[in-house]
Amino acid sequence: MSVQNGPNRQEPSYVPALGTLMVDTGHGNQVGEFRGIAGPYWSLRPVSGGAEWEAVPEQVRTPTRVELLTAEIARINVRSRRRLGS
Repeated sequence: MSVQNGPNRQEPSYVPALGTLMVDTGHGNQVGEFRGIAGPYWSLRPVSGGAEWEAVPEQVRTPTRVELLTAEIARINVRSRRRLGS
């Protein structure tokens, strides 16, 4: 069942689990980690850290295998740099 959020706006039937990597096609196919729901938007955070942004749920998709692998490598590199103190 869908819920109306304003005129002609429906809540998506699928909401990813916290931490799920998603691709925001409305922001140049940027990959982000799902952080939650903010009103009619989904909050995503860059995998390398940084400020969250709001994405339109209808413009968010699951990543391809290549996008997922690239994002996971970026996440690992950030963790490694933090451990090394760089």
